[in-house]
Amino acid sequence: MIEIRECDNYEAAKELILEYSKIKGAESCFVSLGKELADLEGFYQDGALLLGYEGEKPVATIAIKRIEDNKAEAKRLYIKPEYRGRGYARPMLNAMLDKCRKSGIEEVRFTTKPEVMSIGYALYKKMGFEELENNEGTVLMRMRLH
Repeated sequence: MIEIRECDNYEAAKELILEYSKIKGAESCFVSLGKELADLEGFYQDGALLLGYEGEKPVATIAIKRIEDNKAEAKRLYIKPEYRGRGYARPMLNAMLDKCRKSGIEEVRFTTKPEVMSIGYALYKKMGFEELENNEGTVLMRMRLH
């Protein structure tokens, strides 16, 4: 069972994000990684950084970066490989969406690479994210919140 918390361990969050950044094919998703990791708390101060725990072990992350007053970008959904297949991505996404709703965010956007992250892409579609554009294999998706 996964327990999702506001980030209470920035070192663990950095490790998870760094691990995620090394996935083959995902490199272009990390253009501002140095700036992000240098100040995770500041980078997501208008949004949130959530960690998923199995017991006391941080095994998942997802972040919210506010891009306008009522719009945010969801970022860094990552589950450690040895914890995948346990149904953790959906609760991480739901926690992120709940946090957005409580923060007055009306639209959440996600950028993904279906060729590299096919399971995540399928889950986003299943949960109601719609595709806005596909730019050379990088897909922009959104969900309107009510």
